[in-house]
Amino acid sequence: MPHTAASTGLVTLVNPNLVHPPIGPYALDILTTSLEAAGFDVDVLDLTMNRERWSQMIADYFAHRAPLLVGVTIRNTDTIYPQEQRVFLDSHRQIISEIRRHSRAPVVGGGVGFSSMPFALVDYFDLEFGVKGPGEVTIVELATALAAGEPASSVPGLIINESGRDVYQVAHTSQLVSLGRAALVNRSTPYVRRSGTPLKVDNLEYYRRGGLGNILTKNGCTFACSHCVEPDAKGNQFARRAEDAVADELEMLTAQGVHDVHTTDSEFNLNIAHSKAILREIARRKEADRASPLHRLRLWIYVQPAPFDAEYAELLAAAGCAGINVAPDHVREDVLNGWKVTGRGSRFYTFDDVHHLCQLAREHGMLTMVEALLGMPGETEETMRACVDGLQSLDATVVGYTLGIRAFPYSPLGRYLAASSDGRHHVRGVQSNTATGPILLSPLAKCESIAHYERQFMFDASGNFRPVFFFSPDLPDGGAEPAPDHRWTRSIDLLWEWVPEHDRHRVMLPTAPGLSEDDNNYADNPFLTRLTELGYTGAFWSHWRDREEIMATEPAGAA
Repeated sequence: MPHTAASTGLVTLVNPNLVHPPIGPYALDILTTSLEAAGFDVDVLDLTMNRERWSQMIADYFAHRAPLLVGVTIRNTDTIYPQEQRVFLDSHRQIISEIRRHSRAPVVGGGVGFSSMPFALVDYFDLEFGVKGPGEVTIVELATALAAGEPASSVPGLIINESGRDVYQVAHTSQLVSLGRAALVNRSTPYVRRSGTPLKVDNLEYYRRGGLGNILTKNGCTFACSHCVEPDAKGNQFARRAEDAVADELEMLTAQGVHDVHTTDSEFNLNIAHSKAILREIARRKEADRASPLHRLRLWIYVQPAPFDAEYAELLAAAGCAGINVAPDHVREDVLNGWKVTGRGSRFYTFDDVHHLCQLAREHGMLTMVEALLGMPGETEETMRACVDGLQSLDATVVGYTLGIRAFPYSPLGRYLAASSDGRHHVRGVQSNTATGPILLSPLAKCESIAHYERQFMFDASGNFRPVFFFSPDLPDGGAEPAPDHRWTRSIDLLWEWVPEHDRHRVMLPTAPGLSEDDNNYADNPFLTRLTELGYTGAFWSHWRDREEIMATEPAGAA
């Protein structure tokens, strides 16, 4: 397909995610918007919907097109689910290799999963370039440089692979941009969302087959929770998007028939003044125009227990919020102290806040999903039991439990484990299902390169996949020194024992296999797959109480 006379050139963006139910590749809409505004033609080669024939799709596409740059988004490196521990990098690598067979264009990687270990992945995928954090500014500058024949080293923040000799990053324009990255986000205009347009993200098709659309109201996070990669991967400032831009985008989506939309912010209610401004603008447009497609909006949000006041609940209801996913992670202050904290290290909510949120949500007709993350340092059988008893006492629609935490290179937990191991000691509680020996992690200062530091959190010394997880060694399974590949099944059994039989219909519990209709593991989950086959929409947890009936229902046309 020839590009237009006014075009600067063609950029091809690839979605290599083969996991179902399909999740709309919002990043590619974001990148497309900026590239088109800069005068580039943009094609989206979306392999998700055709995962059985992705190789043929690549061959057919590149047989007729010669882009100047190919961008690949890596949303997830693995499931991060502690019991299953499924890694996606092998399929991504196969896809990138197939692109190489059919195109001479340089390839740039990005996405939040990619950004959790970008130097290691540039090396592993043998990419020319990588982008850590928001990519919409950087990819335009890279494409512009390539089109003009200028060196890629002129692009601030770009990660460059020097043909196996070195992987390095061009300096950002300032330390503030390097860490905060708010300047790398388009905050003033809506991202263009399309449905049914060839070689673009088909948002309506994703909604029909995945049940949710997506919206970003701000990027980055100023908090410093021990398990979280987002302040490092996305930036440690809030890049707040204009409320008009967000509302325009939601109108685009709902007008196209995408009525259930979830927020992709780190947490929607952090920086609550901005969140309230967004909700007021949605409500204002609904009140001003009875024909507005926003009247069909059902918003699904991710929040922390605080801040969340009565005014916020009223604004959510007015905007069309259908459900709230809240992450207190635990009920015990002694466990949460030092873990769930602001950027200054202070705690910002109590368990009373969780009770208050559930009450406000119920009063305004909004569903709630409350999630626990068990197994952080200091977790014991006693504290875990207290967490179960506390969350089961809530009048929440659904309660979910995850046991174990994925450790990433730049999360506070990952840095702590590397410092504790110091390349010499296996830290008790560090685990991987595929470990064949002690897991030794070295701090960055003792590693030969940044790529080597990052790689040890995903690969063993032989190059085999070995993602790193942590389970508190003070849990019952950790009484004796467990092997690095030990499965923490005793703690799983206790969770099942503690949740009463009559209450399990509303509870998500981990299972030893790590993938079942009882798990909240998203990737190819049998319950989620059945939901989408039957045409359900909205957050999958909102249908959780009815899962036995749903699983017993055959899709239309099934044998």
